[in-house]
Amino acid sequence: QVQLKESGGGSVQAGGSLRLSCAASGDSYISYCMGWFRQGPAKEREAVASIDSKGNAYYADSVKGRFTISRDNAKNTLYLQMDSLKPEDTAMYYCAADFPGGSWCRKEPPPPASDFSYWGQGTQVTVSS
Repeated sequence: QVQLKESGGGSVQAGGSLRLSCAASGDSYISYCMGWFRQGPAKEREAVASIDSKGNAYYADSVKGRFTISRDNAKNTLYLQMDSLKPEDTAMYYCAADFPGGSWCRKEPPPPASDFSYWGQGTQVTVSS
């Protein structure tokens, strides 16, 4: 089992950048498939990016070229670097995990929310025009 806690959200103007972090506690973090999701007001939770245990990254079309997912297995931490932010990126951002990070994790667009068992509480990102 793994516990997840996000940080790094905030308010930024369009074109700006933010870096989200997700600290994980628990065993076998290195073996987990990790993902970032977001949910805007009155919208369904959507996959933003995922990363497998080997560091291979997968992105939703809406963020490809602007967002970068990465993981530091020594620190049990997942990151999401968000550049060229747009007002439509405004949402609550969640990190998620599931084990093991096998072939189901290696696809684009990333796996849906229903494929992940463990979730953080979320961090709010607001982008103003």
